[in-house]
Amino acid sequence: MIDAFFDRLRIPDSCRLDKPLFKKLFLDNAELKAADKKALSEDVSGIRWRYTLKPSSINISAFTDEERDYGEVAILSVDLSSANRVKRLAAFMQQAIPYPLLLVFQHEGKVALSVADKRINQADSSKIVVEERWLSPWFDPAAPTEIEAAFLEAVTLSKLPATNFYALYQGLQAQVIAFIAAERTGQFQAASAKVAPMHRAALRKIDGLEREISELRNALKRESQMARKISLNSEIKSRKDVIVQLEAELTGASQ
Repeated sequence: MIDAFFDRLRIPDSCRLDKPLFKKLFLDNAELKAADKKALSEDVSGIRWRYTLKPSSINISAFTDEERDYGEVAILSVDLSSANRVKRLAAFMQQAIPYPLLLVFQHEGKVALSVADKRINQADSSKIVVEERWLSPWFDPAAPTEIEAAFLEAVTLSKLPATNFYALYQGLQAQVIAFIAAERTGQFQAASAKVAPMHRAALRKIDGLEREISELRNALKRESQMARKISLNSEIKSRKDVIVQLEAELTGASQ
């Protein structure tokens, strides 16, 4: 199934690497917690470095400034025996590899994509800082829904900006974020430079509100006083109302 996804990207063969990557790379290049090591050991059944996009293999320029180094873009596939800890895996894998990176996770015939904003650590230029990570919904690229088919069309390499690798990666990331938004709005349109920041902001707010709701629900389970229960339920409802408003904003931005 993962080959169906790569076929959709239409990456030139000149960029193909297709070599196995060993788990030791992440053990050596990331500060892994015990839970990270457990997820890597138990959930990952294989990793391959599929493609490297660089000026010598594709007609796109490198981009470098004081904050960012987009000299190339790496594309890796990760086969999972379990998807329960995919967010944890995406987090430390993005941290371990300094290049702008597309991670393509595969599990039970479906794939999910991880992208991340990275910048140079100003205190230590040999290190990178991962500013923001995004993980797409799971989908079957061989039998996509209407929304998934529209997303796959939007991430075809020829449809992404080709000014330089920073522009290309930002364009790819914008489509992944629009795909995440589509899970809530029920529609997907290729994200423009104008709507991408709106998608980001609304989804960040929704994520924060959902975490607050989870915390409030846990507090509600422990609470015994009726007055406090009523107050907690009111706080939960107010946050749900804001989420509905934000989802309406996402729908408007996607039209």
